[in-house]
Amino acid sequence: MKKTKIFSLIFVFAFSLLHQGCTNLDEEVFDKLPVDEFGNTESQINSLIAPIYRTLKNVFPSNYFLLSECSSDMAVTPTRKGGDWWDGGQFKELRFHTWTPNTSLVKGSYNSAMESISSCNKIYSMIEENESISDKEQILAEIRGVRAFWYYLLLDYYGNVPIVTDFNDTSNPATKSRTEVYQFVLSELDAIKDIVRDDVTAASYGKITKGVVYTLLAKMYLNAEVWNPDGGAKWQECVDACDMVMALDYVLEPNFKSSFVVQNQNSKEIIFPIVFSTADGGNHIHKRTLHYLDPIPLNLNVGTWNGISAMPQFVKDYDDDDKRIDWSFLTGSMYDTDGSVLITAHGRDLIHTIDIEIKYNLDEDGWGQVEQEEGARCSKWEFESGLNGDMENDMAIFRLADVFLMKAEALVRLGQDNVEATRLVNLIRTRAFDSSDKLLSSVTLDDIYMERRFELAWEITSRQDMIRFGTFLEEIPDWKGVTPEKCLIFPIPQTALDANPELVQNPGY
Repeated sequence: MKKTKIFSLIFVFAFSLLHQGCTNLDEEVFDKLPVDEFGNTESQINSLIAPIYRTLKNVFPSNYFLLSECSSDMAVTPTRKGGDWWDGGQFKELRFHTWTPNTSLVKGSYNSAMESISSCNKIYSMIEENESISDKEQILAEIRGVRAFWYYLLLDYYGNVPIVTDFNDTSNPATKSRTEVYQFVLSELDAIKDIVRDDVTAASYGKITKGVVYTLLAKMYLNAEVWNPDGGAKWQECVDACDMVMALDYVLEPNFKSSFVVQNQNSKEIIFPIVFSTADGGNHIHKRTLHYLDPIPLNLNVGTWNGISAMPQFVKDYDDDDKRIDWSFLTGSMYDTDGSVLITAHGRDLIHTIDIEIKYNLDEDGWGQVEQEEGARCSKWEFESGLNGDMENDMAIFRLADVFLMKAEALVRLGQDNVEATRLVNLIRTRAFDSSDKLLSSVTLDDIYMERRFELAWEITSRQDMIRFGTFLEEIPDWKGVTPEKCLIFPIPQTALDANPELVQNPGY
């Protein structure tokens, strides 16, 4: 037995022990077991694959969440009066679309994907070589599914990246074209779609399932003209993939907030969650968005960071009667325990305004500092009263409402069955409005574009949607001018180029 294999096994279980709450898998730690004697029970196998699911915590509420929402017109992390959130200028660069290969979030997001893929490859290799696991096809398919998801993100954000599937290959991988990456992800999903489990149950929650794979396929087809333009549109394929998901036991929850409450693992609308736990470095969106004093009225025993806020026009675009405004954004006065409005460190009433005005210490580009209290905060995930640390609310990477909207969009682009497209959109609008007068009689692409924004705010869809609908490069008055086309993908980080001479920088950078 090779020492490297023993070390690898211990590494995996140490990782699993540190992060036992990362999934709903039953985990048990085993120490110093030979690889060929491990994997005889479901709990042992779950311990092996748990770390691959934990990699998803690099998506939200940091890295890809920030890269998506702060580069789109959905959100901004402004520099607050006093200098908080300057962060080396990276959020200015995201808002102005002036990022470079050295921008911190550009580097961090790329690295987290590559490290996660390496973890998938490592565990895949261990299981594949483990002769004590007799039926490993579905287990390996799960790992390939998580790896395909990470390549889906790289395809979307970086375009041209190396494809690595062999953990034992230590050579420098060369850049593959975006077309090659697109075809690789499709081939992986096609290979596992009939192997992974198809149940929608507590046992399958948080795992790669048929629903996850077909939702990913729908995303691939929906964005085919952007990611693989030579292959043409794939609207019908998108419809077909959505139909496969809709035929499973998912449910559009009557209560929108069911997918965002603390114990939201019970939501049948969630298709693919990032599973969080308070004991495991959980969901920290509350820390990232809330003002330093917001925990007082919200009864939270945590330190918050006063960061990300919604872009003003994004919130203003909602219909005043749309209940998703209050379900997604925290605005208005924040009160102390005696009923008085809280006062910020700068002597101002703590009133979260929708408008954000840059007015202090402006630089030559027009970036500067804003009042501490300005900006609508993210309140989509329920704040648990009395919370002492991170939140347990899982984040749905995919949920059924998104699938409904994908199918509706594809049908409209095909010029087919507007009745069905309208029905799907209205099912979503029904729970957002009290009056049936707000339902649509016939949907257009513009209707669907806006409905995606209203429904999926904060859910890492805005940048991708803007690119597909052709709005990403447009001017945002008072915030940025017209963006150069190179910004449709991010640059390969300079640190990656320095480490691997086989990589090629993306055009324009």
